[in-house]
Amino acid sequence: MRIFFLLLTLLCSFYSYSQEGFPINGVEDIRDNHYAFINAKIHLDYKTSIDNGTLIIKNGLVEDVGLNIDIPNGVRVFDLDGKHIYPSFIDLYSDYAIIKSERRRPSSNWMSSYTNPQILSNKNGPFSWNESIKPEVNSVENIKFDEKRSKELRNIGFGAVLSHNMDGIMRGTGVIISLNSDAEQNIVIKDKASTHYSFSKGSTQQNYPNSLMGAVALLKQSFLDADWYFQNKGKINEVNLSLEAIHNNKSLPKIIEVRDKIRVLLAQKVGREMNYDFIIKGTGDEYQRLNEIKKNKSKLIVPINFPKAYNVDDPFKNSNLSLSQLKHWEIAPSNFFFLESQGIDFSITTNGLSNLKDFRKNLIKSLNRGVSKEALLKSLTYNPSKFLNVHDKIGSIKESFYANFFITDGDFFNEESKILSNWTKGSWNRVTTYNNKNYSGIYELNLDDKFNFSLEITGGNNDHKALINLEDKDSTKIKTKLNIDGLNINLSFTVPNENEFSGEYKLTGYWSEGRFMGKGTSNNLDWIEWNASLVSSNKDKNSRIKLSQNNKEVTGDIIFPFVEYGSKSKITKENIVIRNATVWTMESKGNIENCDVVIEDGKIIAVGQNLNVDENNYKIINGDGMHLTPGIVDEHSHIALTGVNEGSQSVTSEVRMKDVVNSEDINIYRQLAGGVTTAQLLHGSANPIGGQSAIIKLRWGSIPEEMLVKDADEYIKFALGENVKRSRAPSSTRFPDSRMGVEQVFVDAFNRAKIYSDKWSNYNSLSKKEKINSIKPRRDLELDALLEILNGEMFITCHSYVQSEINMLMKVAEQFNFNVATFTHILEGYKVADKMRDHGVGASTFSDWWAYKNEVKEAIPYNAALMSMAGVVTAINSDSREMARRLNQEAGKSVKYGGMDEIEALKLVTLNPAKLLHLDERIGSIKVGKDADLVLWNDHPLSIYSKPSKTIVDGKVYFDINQDIKLRESIKEERARIISKMKGSDNPGSNRRFPMRRVDVELHCDDVFEYEFLSDILN
Repeated sequence: MRIFFLLLTLLCSFYSYSQEGFPINGVEDIRDNHYAFINAKIHLDYKTSIDNGTLIIKNGLVEDVGLNIDIPNGVRVFDLDGKHIYPSFIDLYSDYAIIKSERRRPSSNWMSSYTNPQILSNKNGPFSWNESIKPEVNSVENIKFDEKRSKELRNIGFGAVLSHNMDGIMRGTGVIISLNSDAEQNIVIKDKASTHYSFSKGSTQQNYPNSLMGAVALLKQSFLDADWYFQNKGKINEVNLSLEAIHNNKSLPKIIEVRDKIRVLLAQKVGREMNYDFIIKGTGDEYQRLNEIKKNKSKLIVPINFPKAYNVDDPFKNSNLSLSQLKHWEIAPSNFFFLESQGIDFSITTNGLSNLKDFRKNLIKSLNRGVSKEALLKSLTYNPSKFLNVHDKIGSIKESFYANFFITDGDFFNEESKILSNWTKGSWNRVTTYNNKNYSGIYELNLDDKFNFSLEITGGNNDHKALINLEDKDSTKIKTKLNIDGLNINLSFTVPNENEFSGEYKLTGYWSEGRFMGKGTSNNLDWIEWNASLVSSNKDKNSRIKLSQNNKEVTGDIIFPFVEYGSKSKITKENIVIRNATVWTMESKGNIENCDVVIEDGKIIAVGQNLNVDENNYKIINGDGMHLTPGIVDEHSHIALTGVNEGSQSVTSEVRMKDVVNSEDINIYRQLAGGVTTAQLLHGSANPIGGQSAIIKLRWGSIPEEMLVKDADEYIKFALGENVKRSRAPSSTRFPDSRMGVEQVFVDAFNRAKIYSDKWSNYNSLSKKEKINSIKPRRDLELDALLEILNGEMFITCHSYVQSEINMLMKVAEQFNFNVATFTHILEGYKVADKMRDHGVGASTFSDWWAYKNEVKEAIPYNAALMSMAGVVTAINSDSREMARRLNQEAGKSVKYGGMDEIEALKLVTLNPAKLLHLDERIGSIKVGKDADLVLWNDHPLSIYSKPSKTIVDGKVYFDINQDIKLRESIKEERARIISKMKGSDNPGSNRRFPMRRVDVELHCDDVFEYEFLSDILN
């Protein structure tokens, strides 16, 4: 047995190149390693294969491949007898071989990052100010061969991986590593193959960023800084190796990791803005937004970690499962099929797969969902090599390519076939035995060209037996010990003494070109040559091939959005006539009884009584006894966001809420059911200067970009009072911690913006020649936004309560020659209403909130009425996902508190907030030419008994109370269907997940952590 394994090592493990310049302890092995594989079905690439082909490799490279190839002398030949050869797979998202550095653990009190933040990097050296920006990290400098994991990957068909350090927003370069067992110097295919990014800050304890929007801003700012650094190199007295690395690696493929399909769209948007084409690593839910993803033509890296079934035995616990969780379990295995059907280039990764043994099983599962074998092979071979521009080295079996391939005993997608061996850079790695080769038959056994015996092999697969006949007609049969392992054979037998060739024989060899051959020892331990040629075969001709049954499984519909109350198709515009309603125009006409409103192409085209239209061309809605109002506009909302604050710094004007719009938030639908059609999504009140707003229409089922109001003016959130000075965290070390300090933050910020503007003005006034020797100013996203405020291109909505601070901000604005647009909350606005009117600022307040914290102890419910009477454009907002569902009732309170006219009261949530958002020419009233954003109520719109019957946005009916009833029943039926299917699925009970209670988090003004960023800190 020792001799067998010695020869196996010499003949099959083949070689490792010695490292040039490294000392050798012994005699250098200078042999060429030259092998030929004949009679194979060779899959040259994902779309081309040849039968009875020949593959010749030499010293780790493909020397030749094709048909009718002459085999050079001295080449070891393997007869594969119809077996398959495939290019080895490539995984583009791995941390294989990366030496893991010990992650710093956070303080046991995670709030310390809030009260005592780490402002700057603790990393030594001339690097970025932020620890999550580490483009200088080169993964190739931090690798160590990992035999265990390498073997696991080889065993499922992989021959190379792209590895990188999975930590931070900018993660450095990735390295392509071959999975052969060798020194690190010999496994690297390309040392700097890619650059890597994410929207997750990673292990750093540094405070900024603590939100997704902050991560986006930091990523963009870092790209801009690198350009500035390169443009001014030699002119500035600064060395920054992080910025140098960003620039030096600019031409490399850029791979960014995201957490869901909405973030795929975000990565595409950031790529467009920065003029970068990101390769996006998703999470397997891309099918839910396929058309939108396709429009941007991004390359995708997608996982094969299909969700496990849930344990659905307990009906009470099943209520914890959302419809989206159930549907994703069912549809996720079809993701590859949908990607292929849309022509989207994708590469499959094992990242996230808890058990690599599930890889093949999941591939076959996806095959049964309709994806083609060609697409799967392409995603595992050609696409990953093409994405990294190494398709001239790996991913196919072609001349001069690396000899990375694996051999199977049948079609790889036949669930019973097995991978026999995987060759990486010409190194043989056994995966399993050749279990379908049947060697049974009669052989002529020749020993050293002196003696001939008859060797009979019976049995098959892994149960071969052998007998030796000393002569053809001799009835004497000698027991023979036989071991066949793949193409290798081990024989031992003893010839009785009465024969001239008596003695003990031990033979080892291999199968090649229709015979066994090799070396062995005789009784006197002399080495002999031997071979055994097949004379007649007893093989069973009935080969076992069980092909995967490619019967596409039927699944439920994809809905938009992919949550409860989603639609099977996107809601479309309709031509509508609403007849005989009481129309609250919010215009000079006031209320019109028995009025008709005509809608075409999303616009109001007619308002009046007894309008004459061809009803065959319109959907007719009967408004008898009902009230039609403009859609409600919520000036202050935090729904449909993944986070509300970048609460790490006092000035964060660089962040944008439009980067974190969550179009899948169920509160969009719930607020449509309350009549809301437009909302301003505001940054929170953690900072004196927060982030830029997103103004959306509640277009349920749309993606974030489609929800944004096109060409709307830009707004930004400022804040005053307790939240920004952190009154509830007196140990906080962040400036400011007093109301006086808040004022100085504003003054300092605008002074810096003016200086910034002057720098650019001076630079832009220079001639081309003068610019050559001048330092170009650094583009600063924070100051860009502040400068837009000074230039009247961006408008402030400010969180406020106390009259002294309200006065203060108006004076600061006047000092810098601009006006504050809106004070929101403004619960002491009634005290300074005259000053607000004179300044030209609007108010967006609560109807009757008071005494819920110290700085609102003097709030009164007459506030809205008093400010309106003083001539201030006043609105009532929600600042709450729940209150927004009843804003009509909140407006009605001003009839009670202050005796406001009903029409003026309804304006508080329609026309007036539209004015505050500079959208009153488009929304807020019912007028010809305006957007058809309308609500049909079943009762007086200010009544607590009134409900919307229909809510229309841009001429599309997004909420219909009758359709809502049908949707509820449909949801119930769909849940029952999938749960029943899940019970009958093939997942063993031990592998099922238990339904966990969902945490439905409501975002508030003062929430300073996003939950995913908090998990980054705590994990």
